[in-house]
Amino acid sequence: MTGTLTASSEQLGDFSDAVARAYFPHDLVVKRRPAGPADLRAVDLGPVRLARIGWGSEVAVESDHPGAWAINVPRSGVLEAQVGGHHVLSLDGQATVCPPDEQTRMTRWSADCSIVGMRIERGYLVDEVTALVGLPTDRLPAQVDLRTDSGRAWIGLLASIGTEVLRNPTLARDERVGRRLAGTLTASFVAACFPEEPGCGTVRPRIVSRVVEAMEADPARDWSAAELAREAGVGIRRLQQGFQRYLGRTPSQQLLLIRLERVHADLLAGRTTSVAEAANQWGFGHLGRFAASYRERYGVAPSVTLRAR
Repeated sequence: MTGTLTASSEQLGDFSDAVARAYFPHDLVVKRRPAGPADLRAVDLGPVRLARIGWGSEVAVESDHPGAWAINVPRSGVLEAQVGGHHVLSLDGQATVCPPDEQTRMTRWSADCSIVGMRIERGYLVDEVTALVGLPTDRLPAQVDLRTDSGRAWIGLLASIGTEVLRNPTLARDERVGRRLAGTLTASFVAACFPEEPGCGTVRPRIVSRVVEAMEADPARDWSAAELAREAGVGIRRLQQGFQRYLGRTPSQQLLLIRLERVHADLLAGRTTSVAEAANQWGFGHLGRFAASYRERYGVAPSVTLRAR
C-alpha cells in the first residue's frame, strides 16, 4: 500500500485493519475516544515499509511483528512499551525498536501520539548489519537516540523519502528505485544503531574503518580485493558498496591516496634521497603512473616537492 487514509474515532475497527495490512497485524484496545481523526500514510519499498500512524485516541497495541522489525518514532505525544521484558518510554527524538516474532506490548499510545514507523524484513536487516558493521547479529537496542548526528541523519532521510514517495507514488512502483531507497534508509538506520566511538571523525561503518586501518598499517602490501574483503568479513561487492557509500571512492582509490600521502610526507621531511626510492618503498611499481597520480593529487611533480624541502 502506498497512500493515505483517515478515519473518525467511530471507525477504528476498519482503520485497524488498514494498519494491519500496511504495517503489522496487531491487537488493538481503545482506552479513550477523543474527537480527533485517525490518520495513516503508508509507503511500500519492497523489503522496507514506511508508515505514519496516529490513532486519534489513546490506545494499547500488541503485536509480535511477524518476520520484520518495527522501528517506531513518536513525532508527538508518548509511546510507552514493553519490549523483550524491558520498559521503553519514547518521546520525540527517540525510537522504540521492536524485534520480529516476539511479542511487544505498546501499553500506552497517547491520543496525540503520531509515529513514523519503519518496517524492515528480518533477513534484509541482518544482511545489512553484517555488511555495514561487520557483526552478524539479529539483536538491536530496544531504543535508539535520534539526537545524535547519525540519528538525525536517519530521521531526516525517513521524513524526506516518505514525503517524496507519497507525493510521487510511481517511485515506489519502480522496484529498482524502491530497493535503492530501502537500502539507503536501512544503511542510515544501522549507522544510528551502531555509531562510531566519539572522536573518530566522520561516521562510517566498521567494515570500512577496519579496511582503512589495515591499509594504513601496511600500505606497501599488494592488497587484493579478496584480502581486503576478508579483513572486513564481508564479500567483495559489499565492501565496494560500503566504500562508495561512505567515502565516495573504491578501496583501490583509497589505498592509492594512502600511499601518495606516505610518499608526500617522506619527500617533505627529507626521509628519502630520491623520488623512486620513496615510491618503491610505499608500493608503487610503475613510476610513470605514480608521478601522474602525484601531480593530480598535489598539483606538482614529486621531484619538485623533493627539491623544495
